[in-house]
Amino acid sequence: MAALKKSFQLKSRDFMHAGEASISVQNMLKQIGIEPALIRRVAICAYEGEMNAVTHGENGNFRIEVNTDKIILDISDEGPGIEDIEKAMEKGFSTATEEYREMGFGAGMGLPNMETNSDRMDIESEKGQGTRVVMRFSLSPGSRKNET
Repeated sequence: MAALKKSFQLKSRDFMHAGEASISVQNMLKQIGIEPALIRRVAICAYEGEMNAVTHGENGNFRIEVNTDKIILDISDEGPGIEDIEKAMEKGFSTATEEYREMGFGAGMGLPNMETNSDRMDIESEKGQGTRVVMRFSLSPGSRKNET
């Protein structure tokens, strides 16, 4: 399979369109015949990453690449960055504003869900410099990081 690539622009606080990139990714993966369990994991990560960029990240980019052996999600933003990545990875930790909490966001499960559902996740972030999260998913059977 030749590599498939698609990009989306993410706009800060654009809740009218938030989630469209993840839905598009989910539909693309269905069309090319990716197994449903993997589509579900990728869709969870795509949505969590997209919503983090929209709520916290100013403007951003969402890219997906599908190769013969892996799927890569690459989500970056121009936001304030993550001050303490280790703390941000704790389940339940959130920096969401009261406004976002009232909208149903800010449970503090975004990054932990992304780490759990991807085979590998790397975060690059500096305070005041934005954030980049790259998640990889293997297309090889039995290669999931959490499988025994």
